[in-house]
Amino acid sequence: MDNTNKKTLGIIFGGVSSEHDISCVSAKSIIENIDYTKYNIVLIGITKNGKWFIFNDDVNLLPNDRWTLSKNLVPAFISPDTAVHGIVTSNGDVVRLDVVFPVLHGKNGEDGTVQGLLQLAQIPFVGCDCTSSGVCMDKAVANAVADAYDIEQAKWCAFTKSEYYKSPDECMKKAEEKLSFPIFVKPANAGSSVGITKAHNIEELSRAMDIAFGEDKKAVLEEFIDGFEVECAVLGNDEPVAGEVGQIVAAAEFYDYDAKYNNPQSQLYIPAQISSDKRNEVKEKAIKAYKSLGCEGMARVDFFVTKNDGRVLLNEINTIPGQTEISMYPKLFEAAGLPYAKLIDRLIDLAMERGGRI
Repeated sequence: MDNTNKKTLGIIFGGVSSEHDISCVSAKSIIENIDYTKYNIVLIGITKNGKWFIFNDDVNLLPNDRWTLSKNLVPAFISPDTAVHGIVTSNGDVVRLDVVFPVLHGKNGEDGTVQGLLQLAQIPFVGCDCTSSGVCMDKAVANAVADAYDIEQAKWCAFTKSEYYKSPDECMKKAEEKLSFPIFVKPANAGSSVGITKAHNIEELSRAMDIAFGEDKKAVLEEFIDGFEVECAVLGNDEPVAGEVGQIVAAAEFYDYDAKYNNPQSQLYIPAQISSDKRNEVKEKAIKAYKSLGCEGMARVDFFVTKNDGRVLLNEINTIPGQTEISMYPKLFEAAGLPYAKLIDRLIDLAMERGGRI
């Protein structure tokens, strides 16, 4: 194909986040599966301390942050100026971008920050917009929106760091009365199960709050749900569609960061080991949640299916789901008949259809 017919695609990876390393692996996976006859690829790496570079080297350097040692790094950033519509380098060169794929998990990338920059620049980008990204990233806000739309979920409460440390005993008492032990404690803004603890008593709850506040200024507390953990991939703008439903059987007591990425004993089942009727219910509720929280492009919607009565409860929405070789999102659409390369094409097409945001 003639290069003049190709779209210039910027892929942003890395970032100032506890999920920096996973982002680099996700980006490598996308790069290895993309159709190079359709796109000119520009790789934009963000270091752990927030420096931006164009990376033009072997993609095998992405894991373990070896890319930061490359000799082929050019300081550069995406300009918010609409006339630029792309990247400005330290040399003063301009690289125009047709579309951007932000592959940034967690804070400073999945939370609406980069999406806001791209909206200012009016550059089309893959995934949810600034508002829905921020809403979905903040578990307390997402839970409140879900309640407003009558989306069933676990009982929950939330505390800011400031209010908690003013009266920790009072906050923990309120949580115990509302939720009962065991209680899951999560940073409101973090991903990949970073900073999540299961507390069985007041002493463990106190430690769990400290851990959560080490990651974020707000903590969300949720009742324990005895259920199966299932995930549904969703794709689309105005008329989203659901992929297959997958199920997680964690090697640890719950699916924490280590169980997700480091423990080979965690098992993924596609399709989920629940009835076809129940999988269809999960898909319907995934699309409802996706629309209710204003998602576009893509998201992975996670649920619990309770063991005793089969209720489907929303757990959380991930607006930039993992794209690694073990990640559920591409696997769930592959199981639904959409191969990874075609999925990437579709995500980019959806970004172009939506266009740059004013």
